[in-house]
Amino acid sequence: MTQPIRIHPQNPKLFEFRGKPLVLLTATEHYGAVMNRPFRFERYLADTAEKRITMTRLFALFRELQSSINPYSTCKPETPDYIAPFMRTGPGRALDMELKYDLDQPNPEYFERLHRFVGLAAEYGVIVEVVLLSNTYAPQIWELNPLNAKNNVNALEEIEWPDYLSQRHPKLFARQVAHVRKIVSELNRYDNVIFEICNEPGGQAPGKDNHPSLDEVNQWLSALIQVVRETEATMPNKHLIAGQQAFRYNPWEQNADLTFERMDYDVVNMHPLPNTTYAGHAYPLGDFMSKQLRLREMSDFALATYRAPKPLNQDEDNVASQYMDMDGWTIHRKRAWVTLLSGGHYDYIDFSIKNYLETGTPDSQRNIRRWMKHLSVFIHSLDLVQARPLNDVVKTLPADTLSVVFGVPGQDYAIYLADERELATARGLTDDAVERGAGQPIQGDLRLDLPPGRYQVERFDPASGQYSFAITLASGSNVRLAVASFTHDQAWRIRRVA
Repeated sequence: MTQPIRIHPQNPKLFEFRGKPLVLLTATEHYGAVMNRPFRFERYLADTAEKRITMTRLFALFRELQSSINPYSTCKPETPDYIAPFMRTGPGRALDMELKYDLDQPNPEYFERLHRFVGLAAEYGVIVEVVLLSNTYAPQIWELNPLNAKNNVNALEEIEWPDYLSQRHPKLFARQVAHVRKIVSELNRYDNVIFEICNEPGGQAPGKDNHPSLDEVNQWLSALIQVVRETEATMPNKHLIAGQQAFRYNPWEQNADLTFERMDYDVVNMHPLPNTTYAGHAYPLGDFMSKQLRLREMSDFALATYRAPKPLNQDEDNVASQYMDMDGWTIHRKRAWVTLLSGGHYDYIDFSIKNYLETGTPDSQRNIRRWMKHLSVFIHSLDLVQARPLNDVVKTLPADTLSVVFGVPGQDYAIYLADERELATARGLTDDAVERGAGQPIQGDLRLDLPPGRYQVERFDPASGQYSFAITLASGSNVRLAVASFTHDQAWRIRRVA
């Protein structure tokens, strides 16, 4: 087997996989490919590979409930269709009225699906981010968890749901450790795996004052990071570990300082959310399911963390994923382009993918999934090892637009120009930020500062994936490019030819 995906030895913000630089770009199903029995993941993975989507995310245990603004997905299986890592043996009934689990008996069906999924993804060259554990969020979601004492025959402690993310209960923690060791051991053979410790860990949960603190949750996370390291210490392969420090519920804050600077993560997974903070600055990256765009903040956060020597993955962007229409998909196309050309990586949940619709709907195929392919092909055509964000290239740009530039100075420039106006239907914005004409045509001039030389210039349409006819210009400072009328976004590729 080749070496597992790793941080690129020449660029700490980039990955290397099978000898080639790799950017993580994901329009993933909602993480239940293995746990949800009717889901035909072979169709999903074939389409993922064809769309040049480079990563998929997989929950190893967590099972979620549908809510009014959180659509049905593979992570919300019907109870008889949920496949856990443990056998249901009884005696007695769990809270979902099926037989209780025996945590000492691995479920052969689960592990057969797990190996088939990860193995097939490996054949396609798709990275699988395996999420070992997750926040349980609320009592009714905790009731679905096999590690809830009422759902198994193994005499675990009965706890309140926030305690799940702590080491307060020795029997429960021992089962979490055993689960992590089992999954990590089973998947050690694969080169296309990244492990995430916990999805959305939170501390100081609302309610009682004695819920686990931020420090307690971070200590729990650090202990499980060490479990992964120790488990693989004597095994053939060592895999990357991704994650984040605990967020604070009240007042809400998702801080990134410890994650980038002190915790033993290889990859930083941040979910784009309000009051995401780093180095004393707050970045409002968008409210959950709000249709907010927030392009400037997405770029600013990626650029602010670019100096830290760990990749940033804007993981599980749900700012508009409930809206399976042109508005929602266009928002995520623009946020993906801005994130990647600001030096980050990007993961969006495509809720059009579900049981019996494993490749999405015809509309999502024509739009968001095809757009992700265009972006993947575009970004991987750059010299990614040498490329970096370039903030001093664009001097002026049309009104109501944001630009991000990524490339190799003096050689190759990728410029992304986007309408940054918010939709009138976006929620949670002040009145003066809403009625701003998002999606209306834009035109004007770009003025650039390029080193002297001759350059080939091409426009690129993120929606169609098509380049314009190339023109050649002799360049220096204050180069003017006329921007033909466009809606939403446009990219430019400028390559030195002499």
